[in-house]
Amino acid sequence: MSRPNIILIIADQLRRQALGCYGDPNVSTPHIDALAAAGTRFDAASSTYPVCVPYRFSLMTGEYAHTRFIPSIEWRMSPAERTLADELNEAGYATALFGKWHLYGNFGHYPGHNVVKASRTPVPRPFQGRFQRFAGFDICNDPWDTYYWNEDDPTPQKIDGFQTDGLFDLAIAHHGQVDGPFATVLSVEPPHPIFTAPESYLERWRDREIVLRDNVELGKQYNKRGPHGRDLIDDLRVYYAMIENLDDNIGRLVASLREKGQLDNTVIALTADHGELLGSHGLLAKQRPWEESLGVPLIVSGGPAVAATVADPVCTEDLFPTLLGLAGVTPAGPKPGLDLSPVVRGEAGGVPREGVLLEFVAEMRPGLPFHDETWRGIRTRRYKYTVLGDAHGGRPWQFFDLENDPYEMTNLVDDPTHAAEVSRHHALLRDRLVETYDHYVLAPAFGAPGLNEWDPEAKFQRRFG
Repeated sequence: MSRPNIILIIADQLRRQALGCYGDPNVSTPHIDALAAAGTRFDAASSTYPVCVPYRFSLMTGEYAHTRFIPSIEWRMSPAERTLADELNEAGYATALFGKWHLYGNFGHYPGHNVVKASRTPVPRPFQGRFQRFAGFDICNDPWDTYYWNEDDPTPQKIDGFQTDGLFDLAIAHHGQVDGPFATVLSVEPPHPIFTAPESYLERWRDREIVLRDNVELGKQYNKRGPHGRDLIDDLRVYYAMIENLDDNIGRLVASLREKGQLDNTVIALTADHGELLGSHGLLAKQRPWEESLGVPLIVSGGPAVAATVADPVCTEDLFPTLLGLAGVTPAGPKPGLDLSPVVRGEAGGVPREGVLLEFVAEMRPGLPFHDETWRGIRTRRYKYTVLGDAHGGRPWQFFDLENDPYEMTNLVDDPTHAAEVSRHHALLRDRLVETYDHYVLAPAFGAPGLNEWDPEAKFQRRFG
């Protein structure tokens, strides 16, 4: 068989728990569920840094965001970075990106927040990651008002209708015109706010009963995220409507590949850059180390993928080497993530690593979460441990037993019956920070020295405590 085609679908702000194949009792996602049933479903995939910009940097380069001190937003990737497209171009793939890019840094927060201006600003050709076909935009946040730019053409192109439908149209048409293997990133904003959907999907969800997650707090006042509802419950309904629209578009994509005779030799992967809390723990959006925020779907189906579920934790940095591994390409340089393609092919039974690093590097906007304190964490198969702190060092913050407490309702960080496990995870985290050359300041804890602390007497930073 020839080298497989690769299609990576990224749905912005799609939490892992909001798909039928991951157990959601509300939504209907038969096309995504079919991909999961026929392929490899990762049940503990995490967005290492659960915000759009740093996630996309790590996807495109394979590197941790802390190596470039990337804040949560308003950051521009250098054209000098070697990208996923560079690797695949050199291997003979026809590379393409359709949709959201968000690595050009033109969101306009400093000074002032101007989404409209950002959504009308093209991404110059040198900043497009060297995708041969680029029909993209940096950010939009309104799926009914989407403009994209083709390569170096300065003329904006308007998507008539809903963004997800229009971007899938572009990708489907492109695949019918390509000779040889293709590698496509299809990056849609829905179900990212604003929460809105085509009328037929809204009508399907109007006033429907919703089964809420056990950790949703209904007694709070939440900011509405879209124009169609009254409260959190209506926002949840529209969130599900957007997901069902995504599912139908994936069904269209699969049908088109089948009709063209391309399906058997095409890997289709579905994931998200981060999740959405939507009332869990009384919060909205992402940024935080709870599962609804950083837990993302990861499904790899078609081509050499075998039907399997994987319980071992995986992370954003694994995507770069895994996509290349599925294409039979070895990265030009070493990367910190793992190539999961042997797992997808059924050649390996698990992931040879105990846990994955989690991080929030910086928030430059005053008043937003984690501007004054940032966090790091380690997620193993059963547990999640995080530290939180300012320049004086991150200190033990949360420890959850995800097996017995999947909704993260009971923080065990100070529970004496879990003291040994908490201490062990602190050591795992500390070792991972050292291994990945993280600059994060870690305070001493559980008998372990601090890390990256400033020693005023010696007048230098103590890297290894």
